[in-house]
Amino acid sequence: MTLASKITLGRIFLVPVFAVYVARYGLTVEAGSPQEKLRWIALSLFVFASATDGVDGWIARRFNQRSKFGAFIDPLADKFLLITAIVFLSAFPWGAHDWRIPPWFAWLVITRDTLIVIGIILVKKHARQVHYSPHWTGKVCTVTQMFAVGWVMLKIGHLPPVYPCLVAAVFTLWSAFHYYLEASRQLRRGPATHP
Repeated sequence: MTLASKITLGRIFLVPVFAVYVARYGLTVEAGSPQEKLRWIALSLFVFASATDGVDGWIARRFNQRSKFGAFIDPLADKFLLITAIVFLSAFPWGAHDWRIPPWFAWLVITRDTLIVIGIILVKKHARQVHYSPHWTGKVCTVTQMFAVGWVMLKIGHLPPVYPCLVAAVFTLWSAFHYYLEASRQLRRGPATHP
């Protein structure tokens, strides 16, 4: 196993630790005595885990450590981290006046990603091979979702979390629609022909 893949697996192992600190801090908020140290540990874990995404990618490119396993596990690790953050930050309050990610947004993200996985399975079953290039809507979707997570974790009090979540929701739906169009195109094309 390459060093890049080991770093990716390390990111996956950090996710449950991050989730525990999110939950622990949320419970102290519910109890009326928030322990800010727990919040900063959770935030640090999230930032560190997110940063390893760039590190493993750089190592894979710089030292020619690209592999099928790495190409498969890296996006899964990213998605695991982001979905865990969204779900746990919707399940536990992080401040007064129900400061958290709205549960409807967590359900939207989970539904979108579930439908994408189902679409990939259907395309692979019908066309035998999935051809997809990253689209800008998917990248903006990820950035806006991470922005919403950061908004809650940093407790930026100028606007409630529902506003950055609304912006992220627009791009979540937009990217889902793009995935749908691409899957439909590949299904219409039919099974791949082999010479």
